Amino acid sequence: MPTISYLTRIEFDNGALALLPDIMADLQLSRPMIVTDEGIRAAGILAKLTDMLPDENAVPVFDRTPANPTEKAARDALAVYSENGCHGLIAIGGGSAIDLAKAISLLATHDGPIAQYAAIEGGVQRIGKVDPVIAIPTTAGTGSEVGRAALITLEDGRKLGFISPHLIPSVAVCDPELTLGLPPGLSAATGLDAISHCVETYLSPRMNPVADAIALDGLQRLVSNIETAFRQPENRSARWEMMMGALQGGLTFQKGLGAIHALSHPLGALGRVSLHHGTLNAILLPHVLEWNKPACADKYERMRSVLGLGENADLAAWFADLNARIALPSTLGAIGVERNDLDPVSEAAVKDHSSATNPRTTTQADYLALMESAL
Repeated sequence: MPTISYLTRIEFDNGALALLPDIMADLQLSRPMIVTDEGIRAAGILAKLTDMLPDENAVPVFDRTPANPTEKAARDALAVYSENGCHGLIAIGGGSAIDLAKAISLLATHDGPIAQYAAIEGGVQRIGKVDPVIAIPTTAGTGSEVGRAALITLEDGRKLGFISPHLIPSVAVCDPELTLGLPPGLSAATGLDAISHCVETYLSPRMNPVADAIALDGLQRLVSNIETAFRQPENRSARWEMMMGALQGGLTFQKGLGAIHALSHPLGALGRVSLHHGTLNAILLPHVLEWNKPACADKYERMRSVLGLGENADLAAWFADLNARIALPSTLGAIGVERNDLDPVSEAAVKDHSSATNPRTTTQADYLALMESAL
């Protein structure tokens, strides 16, 4: 079974979950806490993990991870972690569970309110060593298993990024078998999340040719397999390629993201409606591609080549058509966003850490116009 040593230790292949006891021994984790959600428990995936542990009753489980992880959930989980004398975390689930585990490890090792460690609050340099995290993704989407960021919605309603090399999980266990049978809608939304990562990191103006190559390879894998994964949930080859593409998207986060994520972060923090991050990214992708076109002529040409498109192909239209083929909504209004939401979201977007690495300077008025076009 291949081990990839790149940013962190990555165990990647069908059946990789079986390596968990050895990984725990390597990290000297005798009393970890498992972080997951009720859906993972109900699907029987949590049981696959606990069956491998020496004494499943001795390992506390926090299974109340919300769809968009919150400061409150992190504090609630920290209480369980502290009461049970835990050291280290095993996160199994989507990006929400993994991001929540990162937040718990941060709170367990750092004093004061979590807000002070947010990137836009100057917190990057305040984050030091944290408790070890083993990340086990069950979707092919976020790349959080190798990402240096956690997105957490604070008590004041802001969804902020916490960014540090220390937050990269100690080990990522990527087992494509855990994604077999993932429902079509979730396969589509998480797959577009991964695609948006490869697109935005490639388009970031930061210089990193290595990350560019990884992003383009990941993009090709994802677009070549997402429709198969959507229509054939048990297709093992497609699931392997989708998980690899999602991993590659996460490996390129070093370049930063862009306007898609600058918008989807505050949209995901709207209190009156719960919006799936990947679905938001899918809807916004064509609009942001159209907006960034004047700043990215050479890179758009390379993307067309990777996608097998003609030199004059409209990338925005191509991705909008892909969304339609896998039954994703085409507008923000279709998922519950209202006109009254746009002004505060545009204000938050221009302050979001992802905005700085969009290839085209984007003002609050520009973000407002982008959302209006997608509404």
